[in-house]
Amino acid sequence: MLPTIADVLALDTVRRGNPRVVAGADRLDTRVRWVHVGEVTDIAQLLRGGELVLTTGIALPDDPERLADYIAELAAVGASGLIVELGRKFVRELPRSVVNAAEKHGLPLITLGRETPFVQITESVHARIIDIQLEELRASEQLHEVFTELSVEGASPAEVLRQVARLSGRPVLLENLAHQVLACDTAGRDTGTLLASWETRSRAVAPGQRTAYDDAAGWLVTMVGARGQDWGRLIMLCDAEPDPRDIVLAERAATTLALGRLLERHQESLERQAHGTIIAGILSHAYADPDEAAARARAVGVPLTGRRLVSVVLRLAEASENPLDGQEQLARLGDLAEAAAAACREARLPALVGALDQNRVGVLLPLPPRTPVESALSTLADRLRTMFATPFVLAAGSAVESLRDVRRSFLEAEQVADVAFRQPDGRPFYRLPDLRLRGLLHLLRDDARLQTFAERELGPLLAHDAQRGGDLTGILRIYLDSGRNKAVAAQKAHLSRPAFYDRLHRLERILDTDLDDVESCLSLHVALLALESFRRDNPRG
Repeated sequence: MLPTIADVLALDTVRRGNPRVVAGADRLDTRVRWVHVGEVTDIAQLLRGGELVLTTGIALPDDPERLADYIAELAAVGASGLIVELGRKFVRELPRSVVNAAEKHGLPLITLGRETPFVQITESVHARIIDIQLEELRASEQLHEVFTELSVEGASPAEVLRQVARLSGRPVLLENLAHQVLACDTAGRDTGTLLASWETRSRAVAPGQRTAYDDAAGWLVTMVGARGQDWGRLIMLCDAEPDPRDIVLAERAATTLALGRLLERHQESLERQAHGTIIAGILSHAYADPDEAAARARAVGVPLTGRRLVSVVLRLAEASENPLDGQEQLARLGDLAEAAAAACREARLPALVGALDQNRVGVLLPLPPRTPVESALSTLADRLRTMFATPFVLAAGSAVESLRDVRRSFLEAEQVADVAFRQPDGRPFYRLPDLRLRGLLHLLRDDARLQTFAERELGPLLAHDAQRGGDLTGILRIYLDSGRNKAVAAQKAHLSRPAFYDRLHRLERILDTDLDDVESCLSLHVALLALESFRRDNPRG
């Protein structure tokens, strides 16, 4: 952080000159980038901004208007201040035109009552500036070392935030695009107070840049994401405007979090890694030609061509007692994947088996044309339960005929697995027909695209309710749940029809939409269901 005018005035070399502030006393916090000695009238053209100008005034004109122009030119180029040594040009005080011009343009103006070697001032200030720059370089190197180590070690978001809080001494939080807190380090603050009404407070802070400081909230906010896909925000709570080091710290942490999400991998056997890579390639359309995916699968002993393809997702049942920590979860998931592969072999069902993420195992079953899907799934479930004692859920997507449709089948299976994971009923396996829109939105609740959609549809309304303490969102929900029947909705809302209609008009103005338009209402209804899915999994806010 560069020294201020006040810092310069506190230096011994300046204090010996008996300095006196004669204008701009309210701007002594102006930063000084450099010190420049100049005894020419047109010095402004030599400056780039941020310079503190020292002069004896010997070459300055006598004409009051030209003196005022001299001050105006210094202010125009961004000079941080002007120090004039009295005794040569100006004996006891500066002309009133100089002081008035400095006050008018907000330029700090200081006089020195005693003769002072300017070289001593420049040496002192420049030494301070260079020391600060060296300290910033050392701090930057420290940040580089810390976050490089975190990236290499694959540190968790909690560990990244812990380092940010340690280095800044400030609370720091990571939230998703639905304004739900994913991780936080309070830096010693009370957690309850810090997170109180978080969603409401966070919605009110919407900087227009990727990294920006919101003065009203006291938040330094930077987006988190990679490859053009933002998925969260890193927020540092500041008591005052952050300095450049805080900004660099926040941005380095955001980059580390984004990189960690890209590079996260699990410890699996080489076969599971190979299978998982093929499944991931199929799901991400990484293979330009489906034949390439089929060739890769064939190379690991799994024929995909000429078969019906069934996607299966396995999830460990949630432990009610003694929940697993991260490492135990990964180890148990690896065991589940190996058991699934063994069950497929025993049932003579060649399959690709690999971890989809830290919670799910994916199985791609290529079934011969005449093999019943239900029979194959029953066989797989029965054999797997004899090999793997820990409770799990098995969910299957629709059978498809082409590799191009496998991604859709897996999405179905993931949706079923996520819902069955929370509401199991003991069936050997689960299928999609029992689930509808709510199940789909539940599956996609962590997807940044769905969060962005909900924010785009409902953001202005949620912000309006948060700012004014209203519940127009509830009115919208009642109206849509009533099938857009205004009379029924007014009755459910316990409002007269005129009062309810007035609220609908306000909703239309806030959302800039027509609530009589079926497609608009459908979009808003989906956004509300998505919002409920977000809040159900994270009730804070």
